[in-house]
Amino acid sequence: MRLVVTEPAKWHLQDIHDYYKYKVSVRIANKIKTGILEKLRYLQQHPLSGQEEENLRELGLEHRRMVQGNYKIVYRIEKNTIYVTDIFDSRQDPAKITG
Repeated sequence: MRLVVTEPAKWHLQDIHDYYKYKVSVRIANKIKTGILEKLRYLQQHPLSGQEEENLRELGLEHRRMVQGNYKIVYRIEKNTIYVTDIFDSRQDPAKITG
């Protein structure tokens, strides 16, 4: 199955990396980013393993989520493509999810 990481999701991943790089260390930032990227590879092989994302149910696009550490990876499947629409710190207010 094809995996497409949307621009907003890429920006959020870069923001996460930058935050930890400047606030903690490059090593920790890289470790967090690597964990998320590994989860994306897993998602590509097992797209239905994520749970339904209740906070986006009203959109009717059947968004799903997977969790890696403190981060929620929000995605939806259309035909043979997985669209990662957000990478979200699950400690934040769920209303901030962009879908």
